[in-house]
Amino acid sequence: MRPDDWKAPVTPADDALAYLAITRLQSAYADVVTRRSWEELQPLFLPDAPVHVDTVTAPVIELAGPAALGAFIGGAIERFEFFEFVILNTVVRVGGDGSARGRVYMVELRQERETGEWSNAFGVYHDDYAFHDREWRFAERHYQSLARKIAMQPAAVFPFPSAHVV
Repeated sequence: MRPDDWKAPVTPADDALAYLAITRLQSAYADVVTRRSWEELQPLFLPDAPVHVDTVTAPVIELAGPAALGAFIGGAIERFEFFEFVILNTVVRVGGDGSARGRVYMVELRQERETGEWSNAFGVYHDDYAFHDREWRFAERHYQSLARKIAMQPAAVFPFPSAHVV
């Protein structure tokens, strides 16, 4: 759905409650990933929600559903002794038809198990949300890396994706 096709929520209170629920959903995702509790991803997503992961330096990875996402992230972060997913900022626009769109800016704080080396990965999620079974859930996610900093090396910085509008 394009942003100009969205319908306004019935009341400001409806908008505020949806915004609160969606930011709770985003925080729950960050908590699950930080704790590596992949089975807890299930209630956060629609069952076959597409997830697109663009690290910029490799081909885009296409996943479907929370189980595939958990397996992918679990494998990707296994090498880290310390890993924390931190939300930096969020933007959410609620539609009046049980849908919403948003952006989540984040950073991963990481320490390699083998070397003790610290690194950071910055990125942005462009999300579609759906109100399903009386809960807000991720309907589709597009992730793109924005920058990576590894130890004493200069940071790799990537252009901001322009394809998604909230």
